[in-house]
Amino acid sequence: MDNSTLKNIFDFLEEKGEHRTPFLWKWKNNIPLTEDDLNVESDLNFYNLEIKSLPKGLKIHSHLGLYKTNITSLPKGLEVGGDLNLNDTKIKSLPQGLKVGGNLYIQYTKIKSLPEGLEVGGDLYINKTPLTKYSDYELREMVKLGFIKGDIIR
Repeated sequence: MDNSTLKNIFDFLEEKGEHRTPFLWKWKNNIPLTEDDLNVESDLNFYNLEIKSLPKGLKIHSHLGLYKTNITSLPKGLEVGGDLNLNDTKIKSLPQGLKVGGNLYIQYTKIKSLPEGLEVGGDLYINKTPLTKYSDYELREMVKLGFIKGDIIR
């Protein structure tokens, strides 16, 4: 099925009030996002896609998979209700105020420090990053006003 046919189907369903056009479809096809679109209830998986950034104000209620993408930064104020997987990405830092309800996977990245106020509700996976040189205590101190509830996995 071609893109124009899919667009017509999504437009029809949205007009009838039956279904919202999926975030991933809009994002991949450069369709303007509304405030409602930025509040995503389901998992978002960008595995191995050509993505370099995400929109400001994005809130994912479930899991966000960005592993093996070319993403270089995350928007300030990003909230992920489940796991956030940044393994094997080009990202070098995390934004202040990042909130992850589940596990945070940052293995095989070049992240050198954790932002103040980082909230991780699960475990933090830091294998093969510059962060492994710090003790668990030092890593937890980096996030000061935030927290890492689970273990730090090296």
